[in-house]
Amino acid sequence: MSITLIPSDATLGACVRDVDLANLDDVTWREIYAAFLEYGVLAFPGQHLSEADQGAFATRFGDTEKLSPRQKGPTIQFSNKKPDGSLVAPGEEAFNIMKGNEGWHTDSTYMPLASKVAMLAALVVPPEGGETEFADMRAAWDALDDETKARLEPLSAYHSLYYSQGRAGFRHKTDNMYGFHDKGAPFRPIVKIHPETGRKSLYTGRHAYGLPGMSDVESERLLDKLLEDACQPPRVFRHVWSVGDLVVWDNRCLMHRARPYDPKHPRALRASRISGDPASELAPTFADTRASSYKPTSSNISSLAR
Repeated sequence: MSITLIPSDATLGACVRDVDLANLDDVTWREIYAAFLEYGVLAFPGQHLSEADQGAFATRFGDTEKLSPRQKGPTIQFSNKKPDGSLVAPGEEAFNIMKGNEGWHTDSTYMPLASKVAMLAALVVPPEGGETEFADMRAAWDALDDETKARLEPLSAYHSLYYSQGRAGFRHKTDNMYGFHDKGAPFRPIVKIHPETGRKSLYTGRHAYGLPGMSDVESERLLDKLLEDACQPPRVFRHVWSVGDLVVWDNRCLMHRARPYDPKHPRALRASRISGDPASELAPTFADTRASSYKPTSSNISSLAR
């Protein structure tokens, strides 16, 4: 039986019904993947997948990343709840990372090999807030005038989680954990060609900085304006989570961000992140001084990650 697709009112995103992801045949998988390439983000309400079933679905997209030393398989839980049952509090590193994720970003651009696909399944949701928003960087590119496109195509930027967290007001130490590493800052073109569809998109986000040939102020001003202009209706799709939902998106052409919620309530999402293809997502890295020390100041804290 064919899946039922309900496109959103935005330039991206569709809800998928009449499918059981835990019992997926190859014909239905091909339908899903074609829709994934077209819409960029797919929401599957009420799937209630087990950890094993989510892992099986994730690995259809490719090899999964290991995001933490404690991760044993293709999934890991992102939660504000500690093992002892208490909730992370402001000032703790886990809280600061979650707050940083409220800024527009693409997963893993700060790693040498960026992610190509990511998915989340809702296990626990707060009574309000905590949605996830997605922005269509394909449509954002299409909306630019020819002069701006010609200016942007030759440009590349460095990407660093130290940088983005620093601008948000948070400082993290280098201890070779995922994101906070000493591998250097990847250098990526700010216009990306999708390796499967051939469509161009903007590829910046909160982790991007240091456009060569520009001062820090000029670079931040340009990158901030591109991001602000891009992430506007009708190019934004918001998913309001219910327990059991699964959402999968294409990191090669979208950005996303978490929305705030009351940290007095628990929130838990089970994540899978798929490694990019080296031919299109592997970037050269360069020394990143922020990896050893980065001191955020009031002048460089960005409202993009408030």
